[in-house]
Amino acid sequence: MAKASLGWFRQASGMASVSFTGAVMLLMATAFLGVTADTTSDDVTALNTFYTTLNSPSPLTNWVAQNGDPCGQSWLGITCSGSRVITIKLPSMGLQGTLGYNMNILTALVELDVSNNNLGGSDIPYNLPPNLERLNLENNSFSGTLPYSISQMSSLKYLNIGHNQLSGINVMFNQLTNLTTLDLSDNKFSGTLPDSLSSVTSLTMLHLQNNQFTGTIDVLSDLPLTDLNVENNQLSGAIPDKLKGISNLQISGNSFSNSPAPSSPPSTASQSPPRQPSKGNPGNSNKNPSIASNGDDGSDGGDGGGGGRSSKVGGGAVAGIVISVVVLGAMVAFFLIKRKSMRDQRGGDPEKNEPLTLRPIASGKFNQLRAISIVSPTAKEGLQKTVSMNLKPPSKIDLHKSFDESDPTDKPVKAKKIDLSSIRATAYTVADLQMATESFSANNLIGEGSFGRVYRAEISDNKVLAVKKINLSALLSNPSDFFIHLVAKISKLNHPNLSELDGYCSEHGQYLLAYEFYMNGSLHDFLHLSDGYNKTLSWNNRVKIALGSARALEYMHETCSPSVIHKNFKSSNILLDNELNPHVSDCGFAELIPNQELQESDENSGYRAPEVTMSGQYSQKSDVYSFGVVMLELLTGRKAFDRSQPWPQQSLVRWATPQLHDIDALDQMVDPALEGLYPAKSLSRFADAIALCVQPEPEFRPPMSEVVQSLVRLVQRSSMGSVLSCDSNSRRYDDTGDYAF
Repeated sequence: MAKASLGWFRQASGMASVSFTGAVMLLMATAFLGVTADTTSDDVTALNTFYTTLNSPSPLTNWVAQNGDPCGQSWLGITCSGSRVITIKLPSMGLQGTLGYNMNILTALVELDVSNNNLGGSDIPYNLPPNLERLNLENNSFSGTLPYSISQMSSLKYLNIGHNQLSGINVMFNQLTNLTTLDLSDNKFSGTLPDSLSSVTSLTMLHLQNNQFTGTIDVLSDLPLTDLNVENNQLSGAIPDKLKGISNLQISGNSFSNSPAPSSPPSTASQSPPRQPSKGNPGNSNKNPSIASNGDDGSDGGDGGGGGRSSKVGGGAVAGIVISVVVLGAMVAFFLIKRKSMRDQRGGDPEKNEPLTLRPIASGKFNQLRAISIVSPTAKEGLQKTVSMNLKPPSKIDLHKSFDESDPTDKPVKAKKIDLSSIRATAYTVADLQMATESFSANNLIGEGSFGRVYRAEISDNKVLAVKKINLSALLSNPSDFFIHLVAKISKLNHPNLSELDGYCSEHGQYLLAYEFYMNGSLHDFLHLSDGYNKTLSWNNRVKIALGSARALEYMHETCSPSVIHKNFKSSNILLDNELNPHVSDCGFAELIPNQELQESDENSGYRAPEVTMSGQYSQKSDVYSFGVVMLELLTGRKAFDRSQPWPQQSLVRWATPQLHDIDALDQMVDPALEGLYPAKSLSRFADAIALCVQPEPEFRPPMSEVVQSLVRLVQRSSMGSVLSCDSNSRRYDDTGDYAF
């Protein structure tokens, strides 16, 4: 009995042991499943930040400001696929605040809907999720401009930012070929419709109503639209025939004409009704009024057969003579203008809308006449007007100006007056800035750049600015108009990595620009001036500066329309804020650059691309070269050109380029101040990007968008994800502004 009891006890113990083991295995399996279900850390970080910028609203159940598991804990409005967040839908939740500054790390997100809330009060952050297919920000309070990062959302199908307070469109639509729905209605947009809209070849619904758009809608004529609403704007011109067949077309509240866009001015059409071409003048439907009158008299002739026929023949003869004169005149105009364009190497007068179009080419010479259009070709008056316009001497030429076919600054800067109200900057008086700088005291002098001295200015509200005094009087005959034109262009540039224009002053022969003041000075000073105050730039911060500067150039080259070439990109023009975010300065100054003193200075010689040194030809690719030199400075800690070095090492590019693909030599090149604290793979990829940028042949250098992507991949592969969200909209850093791997 005892043995039986003992056997039963052992059996029971064995069963208990098995049960216990099974339970442990079950718990382990559950734990394992829980781990695999956890949301990706980047997605958690982005949603934590988003929750904080929304002021931690209570309606968002299960959301937390730190850590958490959005996918496993069923956060309100969040849908996941595996461990990735794929949709955020929070419409009509009464939310306030704004979007998170680091939402670009939500790389699996395909839909973001925060419509019908009270978000905004400032610009839409440019760090939006890059792979969105649907973005709905309708009916919020966003102001400022539509961020350029939307330009690169090639998967985007639906974009609705209607009913906000946006006033600018920094978006190029060329890559948005999948976009089918675009709603920009009920905002404060103005100006003409972007030309790049014509590239949105899948667009079927476009709502632009209740804005202040001007110009024509011709750019929309080839789109497959079925729903177009442009009501209550300031649009004009004719409605293209292709748009008249749209099933849902709403155009009221504009100044459209009722006829389709004419191929030639409608002056004659309104004076005589259309008529069938006669046998004596086949196909001539564009008649001068006097010719039409002759034809009518002849064809109506019921008074006498002979009289009618005589008049008809006379009309045809006159028409033939006039046409011959027109053709001969056009040929004469063609050769005169061709000869004149060859002699002057400059053509056209933009003030007069001359039909002559000239295009500079890389050699510095020009293509000859590209097209001649003659207004009212059979009208003597129209012919005389056109020929006289074509023969008008070109406007004054800056003999020191250099040209490039991709340089948008080659056009003469003259022309129509600028509407000062369109300038997005404060108009200061000289007295204001004198007081703020203590009469431009030497104590407030903080630097001297290519275009003038820069002073520290403390405005009455304790706002600190950097005021640049520009001397234009030696360069131009009418510096005041030129300066206002320059300010208008610069004020349109809007990117977190550009130096922000705060205001300007044009009084009493004084030309001043006021920019945001950046405490850490320039990258050049940070790298090359050892005053015992500046701390060493860590590797992460160097990569951050390179990436931010690259994004600034990408914006100027590939987002701005027309594109903007910097021409003077160098480390002294990269300013650093408190968090060591870069802000590129002197943007939009390209028209002042072709200047012998500037081109021949030692400081700039190290940044100049070979083609600029040889021919003075600037382009986007010469900017890419200069950017590569700045990357070399970040890598080595050396100056772009340094006479204190032995001759073979004076030019940084000449010394460093042969060593960029030699691992051992590369380690020896690195700035000693880094003390070896950098990842070897990250260093190698950084060197690869430099090698591409500083190639001597411009055609082999990559566009800035590719440089940006290579740096982004470098960051991602080096576990430096936090660097991707470092920009002027990102104000969350540790005390040192640094990041650990």
